[in-house]
Amino acid sequence: MKSTLLLIALLSFPAASSAQKVKVGHDRATDFSNFKTYSWAEPSMPPTRPVLFEAVTARVEVELQKRGLTKVSKDGDLTVMPAGGVDFGFGGQASTPYSPTYGGSPPALNASMWTGSGGGPSTVGAYVSEGTLALTFVDRATNKIVWSGSVKQKLDIEKKNESLALADKAVIKLLNKFPSTK
Repeated sequence: MKSTLLLIALLSFPAASSAQKVKVGHDRATDFSNFKTYSWAEPSMPPTRPVLFEAVTARVEVELQKRGLTKVSKDGDLTVMPAGGVDFGFGGQASTPYSPTYGGSPPALNASMWTGSGGGPSTVGAYVSEGTLALTFVDRATNKIVWSGSVKQKLDIEKKNESLALADKAVIKLLNKFPSTK
């Protein structure tokens, strides 16, 4: 469901900069070729930046399709849980926090099975740092997190077209680290 991807919140709106910071981790025991479909987790609140939200959602879907995944409305092999926050440089917590709504218990994480920065996903929880898009992929069959990644990008709210292009590039850079299911 498109309105789940609070990735809009994806990135920070202070000064424009093109350097994205990406962190990813995945479960080494997971065979990603077993996954054919994905669906979005239901968001806990509607996006406050709908244009950015739609742009990021669309890019995520294109990148996942390139990796052999097909979007289904519900009960995909993988559940994509987006998280993010937009902050306008005022400090404190992000002005667009996102916490995914779990159907039942939150997904499990086996830290001993993970590769990547910090031994596991760095952004699973209620709030994500401002200016950050985080995507967490949960194996629906086992309710276990199999991949998690985050990207930070500064955007300039005054330069909307440039910011949309930077958000697009940030999503591509993040999902270039996602294993192909082909």
